[in-house]
Amino acid sequence: MTTQQLLRTGSRQRHVAIVDIGSNSIRLVVYDGLTRTPVAIFNEKAVCALGQGLGASGLLNAEGRRQALVSLGRFVRLARAMPVSVLDILATAAVRDATDGENFVREVEDHCQTKVTVLSGEEEARLAAMGVLCSTPEADGVVADLGGGSLELVALDRGHFAGPYSTMPLGILRLSEASGGEREAAAQIIDTHMAGIDWTSCAADRPLYAVGGAWRALARLFIAQTGHPLHVLDNYTLDRAEALRLLDLVSRQSRKSVDKIPGLSKKRLPHLPMAALLLEKVLRKVQPSRLVFSVYGMREGQFYKHLPPDLQWQDPLIASCVEMARTAGRFTEHGEEMLEWMAPLFSMETAHQGRLRYAACLLGDVFWNEHPDYRAEQAFLRVFRLPFMGMGHQDRAALALAVHARYESDSESPQVQNARTLLNEEDQRRARVIGMALRLGHTVSGGVPGLLRTTRLTADGHTLVLEVPAADRAFDPDLSSSRYDRLAKAAGYERFEMRRV
Repeated sequence: MTTQQLLRTGSRQRHVAIVDIGSNSIRLVVYDGLTRTPVAIFNEKAVCALGQGLGASGLLNAEGRRQALVSLGRFVRLARAMPVSVLDILATAAVRDATDGENFVREVEDHCQTKVTVLSGEEEARLAAMGVLCSTPEADGVVADLGGGSLELVALDRGHFAGPYSTMPLGILRLSEASGGEREAAAQIIDTHMAGIDWTSCAADRPLYAVGGAWRALARLFIAQTGHPLHVLDNYTLDRAEALRLLDLVSRQSRKSVDKIPGLSKKRLPHLPMAALLLEKVLRKVQPSRLVFSVYGMREGQFYKHLPPDLQWQDPLIASCVEMARTAGRFTEHGEEMLEWMAPLFSMETAHQGRLRYAACLLGDVFWNEHPDYRAEQAFLRVFRLPFMGMGHQDRAALALAVHARYESDSESPQVQNARTLLNEEDQRRARVIGMALRLGHTVSGGVPGLLRTTRLTADGHTLVLEVPAADRAFDPDLSSSRYDRLAKAAGYERFEMRRV
């Protein structure tokens, strides 16, 4: 979809509220509107522990039921006051499996005067997978979603449901209670359930996408302990061997050792070893190529279901960049023009590389109103850390470095230097070329749409040539300078020259 088509699509400002009744907590998230990227304007959690003791009694926690009714009453009242046009209340494993689950649902519906949908294991698995697809449309492999009451596995084949799925009563709370918190007992329980799964070999050597709060806590721990330069959980990736090493280490920690870990939620800490053991067992069962942590899951999958097809089909990264250009740029349509104009410098790029270059072109003028002394730094930090969907950490680094180079050729900033460690030399060079080409293009055209199309980048031997119309006064000043010689050399030429034709 072109930039112009995305611009015409516009924002669908219908607030969407989704309530997730889980085994441990109940959460309300309100999204700003039906745009390609879900933007949460409200997010509140209530810990009710509905599933506490469920494995032994078969019943929901009585005190948890009371707290849940109070919290759900508040959440529905807030959602209706905002107001929202969509209010979905979804109940998962605890309510699904409890013998008094139906009674609890009727009680909630009477109390809140709204419908509650109890998800089957398959529906819960598919929604978690749809949340991953909302972020990464080309996701390929297995989605593993860990909640308090259940663990779901579902196969994806290059952005489509592959068919197989499994749901198991291996939620972090349920497993902890069933095993008494003992590692060996938990391992036996997990192995018993995993033995009944016979389809995971079809997903071997492809990514495993880990969804769920307990596993996000592990990702946060790994980032801190390994000194990873980007503290963004989404799409944080480890190869299988490294993931198994770290998970085994955490799964063997004592409660006393775990309590000493800084920077993590005190409520998550006691469950880290069990969460690590579960993920380790899943990795050994599936044998993926790598482990990818996703912050998007069931709630985002439910949001994604509400999107009309024209929005579902959009690339989430490009849609986000278009929206940023729309709200902060001066001439939004200039991004696509810039993409085409600099294309001769990137004749051998892959589709993935072209997508990142397109994103850089869209963001090339977004930071024009930052203070000139800090513009490059601010642009870099925002792109590096913004909650873009569908971007791995290497892609984030490449895009941030390209936007940084649009304003500044070199930097000794520790943040910029750290970002470079995520890329090999060729990818760093490519980011510099994109950024310096953006600088040249904006300088030549003044950022005004239409002018770049009258010029052409071409090669004459070892010289990178910018051809401009001789009769157009916009190009009277000679732009040949050592600044653009650096662009030429980075692109594989010896010098830069501007010619009037």
